[in-house]
Amino acid sequence: MNWLLPEYLADALPAEAARIEYLRRTVLDHFRCRGFELVMPPMLEYLESLLTGAGQDLKLRTFKLVDQLSGRTLGVRADITPQAARIDAHLLNHQGVTRLCYCGCVLHTLPATISAGREPLQIGAELYGYAGIEADLDVIRLMAGAFDKIKLPLSRIDIGHVGIFRALAEAAGLPQEAEESVLSLLQSKDVPGLIEACADVPSPYREALQRLPQLYGGAEVIESAARELPALPGIQAALEGLRHLVAGLPDLPLSIDLSDLRGYHYHNGVVFAAYCVGYPAAIALGGRYDGVGKAFGRARPATGFSMDLREVARLAPAGKSAGAVLAPYAAKDRALAQHIAALRGQGEIVVEMLPGETACEGPICDRKLAQVGEHWIIEAIQED
Repeated sequence: MNWLLPEYLADALPAEAARIEYLRRTVLDHFRCRGFELVMPPMLEYLESLLTGAGQDLKLRTFKLVDQLSGRTLGVRADITPQAARIDAHLLNHQGVTRLCYCGCVLHTLPATISAGREPLQIGAELYGYAGIEADLDVIRLMAGAFDKIKLPLSRIDIGHVGIFRALAEAAGLPQEAEESVLSLLQSKDVPGLIEACADVPSPYREALQRLPQLYGGAEVIESAARELPALPGIQAALEGLRHLVAGLPDLPLSIDLSDLRGYHYHNGVVFAAYCVGYPAAIALGGRYDGVGKAFGRARPATGFSMDLREVARLAPAGKSAGAVLAPYAAKDRALAQHIAALRGQGEIVVEMLPGETACEGPICDRKLAQVGEHWIIEAIQED
């Protein structure tokens, strides 16, 4: 059965491919109008370059192979973000703020979520060179604006800050193994497991770690956290950053989640996840990842987000597709050929029927070219 594809890989047939392409153009134009420049990194790179600064999750999701030219191990990219960081740090070498965007396929060894495939079409934007919370604010606005452009409403945007857990883990003196265990329990909001895992953690850090899963909700959560968590400098700075975001984005459906620590080993500041009705997982993810370019020669402040355009295309409202015009074969009719060329120049889809072709299987033709005297006119195709 040579026509079968591997599991969690799929073709995009004409209607779906047209929707994805329309969304790609719409979102990239949205980025371009805000000064984000398009880059196109390669699908393959040396493995160590792709995994620089990445967490264990990305390492496990990356396909590996041997380069027949150099003998070195290559990776098939599972995320374009490290590639954009390499371009910013090593190739562009700007001293000020750099704004980059991208769109391309990535490949995963396993699906990232229960609803995802193994070949996401990743589209995203990254902002380098600005350490202030204003950059995170700008990136969240950019993301929300992209969903407005494609008319896919966001039901909520969860925001958090990995600095809170990091400060608690450091102050409590958690060994790495214990930190990983507590981190996993927090992400799954396993409160009974968390209570057991934190039994030997000194107070007040034990109570603070156990409280994190309940610190979820509206903006009031920030002040609850300020009252209930230890007054560590890292926690105070993180909460102040979250206050700034809430104040700067009053028109967005923000919620606070202080135990949402996805990408903990990669991110080091604000993190956010966007959700929409009818989709069980986050439809877009982002956050701050300062210093990831250090391995490429420059440690730069960085923040950004990305999403899978294939999944977005499944959820975004389908616009009415433009019907095509059916035309006779024009190779021997100069006037007809010129008329067809003029229509195509105006953006019309014109399908020229080949000799012996009796019907157009696609695209859908709702009009046809008909000759009236010496002129060609467009007529509606009457359904039988």
